[in-house]
Amino acid sequence: MMKGQEYTYNTILGLVMVLDLSSNKFSGSIPIELMALQALQSLNISKNQLTGVIPKNIGDMKFLESFDVSSNHLSGELPMSLSGLTFLSSFNVSFNNLTGRSTSSTQLQSFNESSFFGNKLCGVPLTQICGEIEHNKDQQEGDTSHVVDFGLTICVLLGFFVGFWSIVIPLNVGTIWISLSKLRYMLRC
Repeated sequence: MMKGQEYTYNTILGLVMVLDLSSNKFSGSIPIELMALQALQSLNISKNQLTGVIPKNIGDMKFLESFDVSSNHLSGELPMSLSGLTFLSSFNVSFNNLTGRSTSSTQLQSFNESSFFGNKLCGVPLTQICGEIEHNKDQQEGDTSHVVDFGLTICVLLGFFVGFWSIVIPLNVGTIWISLSKLRYMLRC
């Protein structure tokens, strides 16, 4: 089968072993029907515009050796069923919008960190520790509130300063003016 050729099938073929649908500008979610390809060994749907989540029943594809959904717009967490893919030797979910923990599967932990780049994932094999993501998020929100508090304090102090001196200066100038007038009057006499 050559890439770029078009074929029409009336049913999902149970014996398909390799499916490469990369770089086709497909959009929408990953079709759940793909999970019915039980004999599939390689699934490449990278470099499309896919959204939604990785199907929870991805683990049903027991013979999957290669899984590439990189460079899409997938979101959510990695499904726990990925840990059931014991034949997986190539894995790439990089450059999506995935969040949360990497699964505790020793299979997924064996992959290079580059397989996960461009996501907000944490845990082994990634250098990002899971507690740090929540802590950093809380810290960033806290930092913003300190900026607002500081800005509000500056505005209140500035308002007080301007208001205070707009009253004190005219009173002092008026008092000085009256004193000078009295002094001139006395000097004339």
